[in-house]
Amino acid sequence: MANSFVLVINSGSSSLKFAVIDSNTGDAVLSGLGECFGLPESRISWKYQGEKTEVAITEEGNHHQAAIARLVDLVNELGLTQDVVAVGHRVVHGGETFTKSVLIDEKAIKDIEAVQDLAPLHNPANILGIRAALEAFPSLPHVAVFDTAFHQTMPSRAFTGAIAKKLYEDYGIRRYGFHGTSHYYVSREAAKMLNKPVEDSSFISVHLGNGASVCAIKNGKSVDTSMGFTPLAGLMMGTRCGDLDPSIIEFLLKKGWTQEDIFDTLNKKSGFLGVSGLTSDARGILEAMEEGHEGATLAFQVFTYRVAKYIASYTIPLESLDGIIFTGGIGENALPIRREILNNLKLLGFVEDAKGNEDARFGAAGIIGKSELLGAVAMVVPTNEELVIAQDAISLA
Repeated sequence: MANSFVLVINSGSSSLKFAVIDSNTGDAVLSGLGECFGLPESRISWKYQGEKTEVAITEEGNHHQAAIARLVDLVNELGLTQDVVAVGHRVVHGGETFTKSVLIDEKAIKDIEAVQDLAPLHNPANILGIRAALEAFPSLPHVAVFDTAFHQTMPSRAFTGAIAKKLYEDYGIRRYGFHGTSHYYVSREAAKMLNKPVEDSSFISVHLGNGASVCAIKNGKSVDTSMGFTPLAGLMMGTRCGDLDPSIIEFLLKKGWTQEDIFDTLNKKSGFLGVSGLTSDARGILEAMEEGHEGATLAFQVFTYRVAKYIASYTIPLESLDGIIFTGGIGENALPIRREILNNLKLLGFVEDAKGNEDARFGAAGIIGKSELLGAVAMVVPTNEELVIAQDAISLA
C-alpha cells in the first residue's frame, strides 16, 4: 500500500503540536511540540525513530511561523517530503457553520474567524497555524477538522439552553460540545469490537483526561454531550470545575472578585486541583489517595460520582445501549477510576470484569465489565484523534 502521510497540526496560543501520520495505519512517523512561544525559552522538540531532539527558537517575531519553518526543514531533512500528501489542522470551534471537515481556502478561514468569539483562546491560534502552514506548504491541500462538528447532529432539545431565545439568535449561545473527533473515533472502533454496524449501535462515550466529556451516540451520531457553550461545562476535570450554579459568579463579584479572577479560578484552579488542594494530575490523585490524603480521596469520589451520574443520565436519549466506552488518558489507564465508576452504576446492572479491567491498560483495548440488565458492556477503546484528522484530510485532498 502506497505511503499516504498527513502532516497534522494542532496550533495553540503559545504552542504548536505536530505529527506526520500514516493514514493507513495511524502510526506517527514523526511527532513534536513547539512551546513557550513569545517567551525567551521558546523551543521546539520532536521524536523520530525513538530519538528525541530539542532546539531553541531564537528568531524574533512570530514563533508560530518560526516553528513551521523549522518543521519544513525537518520534513525535508528526514526525507518525508514526497510522502506527505496533505496537511490536516485541528480547529476547536466551528460554531453552526461547520458540520464536517472542509478544505481550507480563504472563505473557510474567514468563516472560522467569524466564529472565533465562541473560542477566543483557541480559534485565533488555530488560524495562526493555518496561515503559517499554508505559506510553508503551498502546494499541498489543507483540511480543517473541527472539535465541534460531530455534535452538530444533536437535536434542538439537547443543544438549546433554557434561556431567552434572543441570546441564541443574537450570540449563538447554545450547547456545542467538544472532543468530537475522539467520540467519533472510539464509537467506530467500539462497533468493530462488537462486530456490529455503527449505524445500528448506541454508545455512551466517556473521554476522561485533563479535559473530560461524555457523549451519547445513537446510530453513529452524537445526540447529547456534556461540554456546553465552552469546554468548562459538564464533568469535573483536571483544573476545570464543570457544571456550576451560575449565581456563584454573581456572588463572588459582590465579594470583590474580578471577572478575570473568577474565570481563572474556574478554568485553571478547580477540578482535581481545586478539590484536592494538591494536583491536577489523576496519577498524583491516586498516589496521594493510597497514602491517605483526604483532599485527594474527596477529589476521586467527586469525580467518579459525577461521571457515573452523567453516564446514567445519558441512557435517556438512547433507546438501547451497546456499551460504555472509556477513553482518553485517564479513561484508558486509570483502573481504580474506571472501577469506581462501574461500582456507582450497579443500579444499571454493571459488574466489573476485574481481569479485563486489569488487562485494558497502557494502550490496550478490551471489555472491562457488563450489564445483563441492559445487555451492554463496558469497554476501553484508546482514542486516536490524529488518525481521524489524517483520514479526513486524505478523503478531501
